[in-house]
Amino acid sequence: MDPLISAFLKGASEKNFQQLAMEFLPQYTALVSKTGGMLSPETLSGIHKGLLEGKLPDVMSHIQEAIHAAENAVLQVAVIGQSGTGKSSFINALRGVSHEAEESADVGTVETTMCKIPYQHPKYPKVIFWDLPGTGTPNFHADTYLDKMAFASYDFFIIISSSRFSLNDALLALKIKDAGKKFYFVRTKVDSDLYSEEKTKPKTFKKENVLQRIRDYCLTNLISIGVTEPHIFLISNFDLDTFDFPKLQETLLKELPGHKRHMFALLLPNISDASLELKKHFLQEKICLEALKSAAVSFIPFMTFFIGFDLPQQEECLKEYRNYFGLDDKSVEEIAERLGTPLEDIKDQLKCLDFWSLVKDDSIITQAKNAAEAFSSVSGGPASSVFQALKVYYRRKQFLNTVADDAKHLLRKMETVNVALANSK
Repeated sequence: MDPLISAFLKGASEKNFQQLAMEFLPQYTALVSKTGGMLSPETLSGIHKGLLEGKLPDVMSHIQEAIHAAENAVLQVAVIGQSGTGKSSFINALRGVSHEAEESADVGTVETTMCKIPYQHPKYPKVIFWDLPGTGTPNFHADTYLDKMAFASYDFFIIISSSRFSLNDALLALKIKDAGKKFYFVRTKVDSDLYSEEKTKPKTFKKENVLQRIRDYCLTNLISIGVTEPHIFLISNFDLDTFDFPKLQETLLKELPGHKRHMFALLLPNISDASLELKKHFLQEKICLEALKSAAVSFIPFMTFFIGFDLPQQEECLKEYRNYFGLDDKSVEEIAERLGTPLEDIKDQLKCLDFWSLVKDDSIITQAKNAAEAFSSVSGGPASSVFQALKVYYRRKQFLNTVADDAKHLLRKMETVNVALANSK
């Protein structure tokens, strides 16, 4: 069990709220040390104060507000680049849609418009990627570009190029910096560069040397035109788990506000075990917060009968996790089609699709535990708090682990198929 939950339950059972207040912040900091958490400094201060004063409803309220903010965060990402640089492919990759999908960003080689175009994430409608016209067009003016594109509305900017970054790119980056916003340079099509280099220089070709040369070239170019310490990421839009895309993920997650960080983590494509573990880590934080909220509210008599984690809520929780990991019904159908495997065969391999097999337990021990839980819920207090926190924590962890394992299983199958296709060409 996470130390944060253990410390909370120990303090709650002893009604030692001052000790809880002392331990909460360091335990929470340790929990989110790898990726950063969703709780803001203001929320942490409010929880600390509520614990110190023994006002558990206040603690519950702060946690609920933080979870609600994370689940409903609006995230707007500006992607800037000329047509032909891989801008649309990058947007499609982050949105998890193929180029053939009806809702995909148009992939072309000609700049057809000077307007910004929004592309909504298919699963998270409050996440929007904005396709902004490139800086190399005749109509580009750094002094007016950002105002025309309503720069204040974006959370961060991705500046894309498939070769060298231009003076206009650098001028735009400096304007973004002056406006107090974050920007990142993404150099696309490095897979094509590697392929060409290997074909033309097969005897001297070394992948690491070519990548370093591309990186050095971009760095030297940007520094020479005024950008200090630029963030540059080498990307292949068709092979996201290689090169610098994982680094880009980590950088964005560290620099986004807490509630938006959580949303961004959930929408990341399932490209590797590492990406699945990252998503799982963020959801584990949320599980801990849900368990703490349940512990706080369960001190109040009868409250668990109204807002407890019963079977309908559990089933909804499992569906949410399936959606986060791309195992909702529609996604499973698409995966079966890509694998060329009958849908029923895929479903038979996924434990997360059978809710009742996960929650059914008719043992005498379980029946006795349920009776004790119901009895304690009537009077509230420490016993009820411990019962409900453990129930929420262990059930959610069970669902999360099952879904994550199923997602890894399908990822292995898709990797095997992709390797077979590559070898057959």
